[in-house]
Amino acid sequence: MGELPLRGAPVPQAPLEILYRDDRIVAVNKPSGLLVHRSALDAHEARFAVQILRDQIGCRVHPVHRLDKGTSGVLLFALDSDTAGRLGTAFETQAVEKTYLAVVRGHPPESGVIDHPLARRFDPAERREPVPDAPPQPARTRFRRLAVAELPYRVDRYPTSRYALLELAPETGRRHQIRRHLKHIAHPIIGDATFGKGRHNRLFAELFGANRLLLACTRMRLAHPRDGTPLDLAAPLAPEFAAVLTALGWSEAVRS
Repeated sequence: MGELPLRGAPVPQAPLEILYRDDRIVAVNKPSGLLVHRSALDAHEARFAVQILRDQIGCRVHPVHRLDKGTSGVLLFALDSDTAGRLGTAFETQAVEKTYLAVVRGHPPESGVIDHPLARRFDPAERREPVPDAPPQPARTRFRRLAVAELPYRVDRYPTSRYALLELAPETGRRHQIRRHLKHIAHPIIGDATFGKGRHNRLFAELFGANRLLLACTRMRLAHPRDGTPLDLAAPLAPEFAAVLTALGWSEAVRS
């Protein structure tokens, strides 16, 4: 029998999948359920991407954007402060193109733009007071419907339940933008405990074992901060997300 780990010893962390790395940046495929960095909102969490990646590659890393804890996919880090500043500016000026996939309730239009300003949002643990009379910030999200399904289960008042697979491109970077925008148009993301519908979330958990937010950043395009070379970073869907698409017959829609 092997030795038991010492009490208080660091818990071994599964390595992150590295999508791209050079001497300035590294991109990983963040799993759902992992925080980007330590947060007072989840003070009990012992795992977060900054620490895992730092230990994995043996050097300091600088997160330059955020993904919600439940969102999986492309997560980009800088390896020095100058590069972090350049990338931060690129994100702030909407010079980075991001593509997401989401499974949502209902059948949205085939395509459209959600142009709906969002009030600045703070997590409860940040303990910040709202700015008096601060206007909502402009926020735009483009979307395209890739596939639809109708399941023979009564969840709301109808005898069947409708769902869709969306490809989304946020043009701005407000906190929880995609999740809040999809709630605004009455097509919330499945698995979203904050902005979604619990009955639909439970149905997907029971039918497909999907116990996560079905939102993933699958692609990111940007200019390399060193010389402007185009970068096209892509992340495969996590197995549990891909399994839902397979069960609904949507796998080909993602490949097309």
